[in-house]
Amino acid sequence: MQKFVYEYATKVYFGEGAAREHLAEAVSGYGKNVMLAYGGGSVKKNGIYDELKTILENAGKTVTDFSGIMSNPTYVKVQEGAKLAKEQKIDFILAVGGGSVIDCCKIVAAQAKTDKDLWEMEMTEHQFPTEVLPMGAVVTASGTGAEMNGGAVITNEEKIIKAGMAAAAPRFAILDPEYTMSLPHMQVISGAFDTLSHAMETYFGNSDQDNVSDDVALAIMRNTVVNMRRLLKNINDIQARSNLMWDSAMAENGILKVGRVTDFQAHQLEHQLGAYTDCNHGQGLAVIHPAYYRHIVKDAKEKFERFGKEVFGVESAGESLEALAAFIKECGLPTKMGELRSKTEITPELLKNVADTCNVIKCNPRELGRDEIYEILMECM
Repeated sequence: MQKFVYEYATKVYFGEGAAREHLAEAVSGYGKNVMLAYGGGSVKKNGIYDELKTILENAGKTVTDFSGIMSNPTYVKVQEGAKLAKEQKIDFILAVGGGSVIDCCKIVAAQAKTDKDLWEMEMTEHQFPTEVLPMGAVVTASGTGAEMNGGAVITNEEKIIKAGMAAAAPRFAILDPEYTMSLPHMQVISGAFDTLSHAMETYFGNSDQDNVSDDVALAIMRNTVVNMRRLLKNINDIQARSNLMWDSAMAENGILKVGRVTDFQAHQLEHQLGAYTDCNHGQGLAVIHPAYYRHIVKDAKEKFERFGKEVFGVESAGESLEALAAFIKECGLPTKMGELRSKTEITPELLKNVADTCNVIKCNPRELGRDEIYEILMECM
């Protein structure tokens, strides 16, 4: 294993009723003014908003709403949130939602503490925030693992780039599977596939023999597949939801990544596809992964063989790819670009733009060139 320093600062409250039991305590050490951030309003329809706001107010907090955070959150939305946080002298941000809401709030927390433009600061000057507003996360849609780290993905519409940024790590995360029960079926499955993708990409990076992180990643992948299949039989299986919620957390809290180089190229492709379209993240990954893996399977043959045996019960590297593709179909996830519900038409010309502008990672089993990236994307048409 390579050298590493690992520190994990997010306190996790897990289980049914976790917010009712722990939220007041979790926010007690912070100031009075709390920003309650959420998406399109589903948290108001299902009662989560009222429950959390009541807990906060009973704890003596003044609550300011920051609503309307969209899927694939934009840098403009970040600036709106940062402006609101400064105006209202916010002391603490509580992000309530899935990865989009949490990621947006992570960057708001950093932007609210500097007068510099955070995008230019990080992307051009290569400087990173040292002071952030404290924040916490209440997860209502699991899969991204966004609550478990300090990175965030944002779409800069002006520059047509969807990219990761360094931001604030939540001080605490509340993971209550009850809070996911009103999600639509496909949103649950898409989120779970994102978890599978995180674990796969970590596993297929470079590691030494008998690497413990490989063993843990394989266990998470296997458990994710088992529980996704349970949900295909009964979408209201709260035990399966609980397992997937923790799988998501484990895939992105850094445990799998320490002491190794990871492969994140499929995510980079989907992120930039998301800069040009409004496709669902997990569904975009489901389309891209099989095509991408067919290109790199010969570069990590032994790993693909072990993946196939331990996750899907097949023998060869080739069979492992087909088992993954078959599982995607079994879940009802899209398998071609045309099946993604994007308002923007996905054309060869658009995919050429994606290939020409996506971030190329140099730490995969094999580095890709832009021509091959375009070829992969076209195989997904």
